Amino acid sequence: MVERIGFVGLGTMGAAMAANVRRAGFEVTAWNRTPGRAPSLMDLGVTAAATPADMARASDIVVICVSDTPDVEAVLFGADGVASGLAAGGLVIDCSTISPAATATFAARLGDAGIAFVDAPVSGGSEGAKLGTLTIFVGGEEAAAERAQPVLAAMGKTITRFGPAGSGQAVKAVNQVVIAGIYLGVAEGMVLAMRAGLDPALVATALGGGVARSWILENRSGKMIANDYPLGFRTSLHLKDLAIALDLARSVGVALPVSALAAQLEAGLVARGYGDEDMSNLARAIRSLSGLEG
Repeated sequence: MVERIGFVGLGTMGAAMAANVRRAGFEVTAWNRTPGRAPSLMDLGVTAAATPADMARASDIVVICVSDTPDVEAVLFGADGVASGLAAGGLVIDCSTISPAATATFAARLGDAGIAFVDAPVSGGSEGAKLGTLTIFVGGEEAAAERAQPVLAAMGKTITRFGPAGSGQAVKAVNQVVIAGIYLGVAEGMVLAMRAGLDPALVATALGGGVARSWILENRSGKMIANDYPLGFRTSLHLKDLAIALDLARSVGVALPVSALAAQLEAGLVARGYGDEDMSNLARAIRSLSGLEG
């Protein structure tokens, strides 16, 4: 029997992910905090629910894709939350990026009610969400991860389980640390090329043939050169993710100087009103510090 899927959170990422789950043949019931979001999902046959609890009652597996740790807690355990509607034997898959420690706590609380939990944060941005090619970092019991696999396969291409609940979120923190350094390095390189009187687009193409090659260089250097940052992954959300990573680093005694600098620069961009731009706008900060238009 094909399991019924509930989906919470129909933002830039969630709407595309829910659409791919529906296209994979699952029956999908969705809830979003702002009603009427992503009307195209209804055209695909997705059913809208009035509350998370109502959505959960119509589902065997619930997928969550919201912004932050308090949002996940509210959706799960708040009034009319998922936990009050999902029957024992159900499964929650959390694709949000949140605190690893909180994730372990949520898993234990749901486990007390007979509900399994898998944390499955994703990487790949809005492009990967639309194409169904996301990379997914999985934490949770092996049996729960195996049950989640068909749903995750509808949303992503590379799916890896790392251990118990919270471990997927810890890997996502590592991911956000790594990309912070790459984004910042590409931003600095492009601004240096411009200030040195070089053709930055030609420089980016040449670098792509050597060890500096990366997805970010290939797909985001053009935005940095144009100083135009249409949404791919919000700067404000990456700043939130870096806060999670820096908190994890403090808890295990690791220094993250590059991530700390990226967080400081992103906080400045958010304060200046650029938080909804793609995070490649780190180049905006480097431009400003280098005497170019910011």
